[in-house]
Amino acid sequence: MINVTIRPTQDPTILKFELPDFITQNENFEFKNIDDAKDSPLAQKLFYLPFVKSIYISGNFIAIQRYNIVEWDDVKEAVAEQIETFVNDGGTILNITETKAQKQPLTVYAESTPNPAVQKFVGSKMMTKTAIEFKNIDEAAASPLAQELFKFPYVKEIFIDENYISITKYAVSEWQDITYELRSFIKQYVENGGTVIDESIAASNPKTEKQKIENFDNLDVTSQQIINILEEYVKPAVQADGGNILFDSYDESEKRVKVVLQGACSGCPSSTFTLKSGIENMLKDMLNDDDIKVEAING
Repeated sequence: MINVTIRPTQDPTILKFELPDFITQNENFEFKNIDDAKDSPLAQKLFYLPFVKSIYISGNFIAIQRYNIVEWDDVKEAVAEQIETFVNDGGTILNITETKAQKQPLTVYAESTPNPAVQKFVGSKMMTKTAIEFKNIDEAAASPLAQELFKFPYVKEIFIDENYISITKYAVSEWQDITYELRSFIKQYVENGGTVIDESIAASNPKTEKQKIENFDNLDVTSQQIINILEEYVKPAVQADGGNILFDSYDESEKRVKVVLQGACSGCPSSTFTLKSGIENMLKDMLNDDDIKVEAING
């Protein structure tokens, strides 16, 4: 019996429906309408739902973008149930053997972030389900794209999440001189079928491992509360700025919360202010504890 897990994304119109096993290895499939979905019987079935705008299949998930005629809270459980029923009845998700590799059009645009050393490159479709950071090319085994980007002499660090890539540059280069080259490279790489993230390798990353649900269940109640606050109130804001925040630990005796800042948040001049005036005050208020302290550990 296969169960589907519903995951939110940075885009409120898109939900991910995750399966326990991989649907496809190192290939992405995007369908804009029922005619486009001839290689996916499941996608064709889902397009009969009047609110389904587009469908993206990659790794172990099916991402669905909705039209604004409904809210996800009203229909997401029914969609998950329909996917579960289809799969458990032996339905075919993808006719991969019949699918020919083809160029997938992609729009990429650059956004500035609060960190002047970091630029956010946003794609028109999702590229990964696993947020992951690379400090250098030796750490980038899980991402063939990151390995290629590190070959540019001005690329210092890379953070990839959902539909965007945050790149930290060395100070010797200016964004106006390198943005077009990076944007064009990312666009061509993804359009030509290059692998952005090998999800199987990314899942074994130490930071990713630490964030797994089974680890959450073993934490103390306060740590669980802190994680829930960070996930619900803090992470969406830092993701919008091209970054990420991960819970590392909570020391009950010192009332000290340690977090990991990634992407544009790592090394950002305003990150200390954000931690102290934003996150720390929020935790103090929501946990009703004025002794809470928050500090970032990066590395």
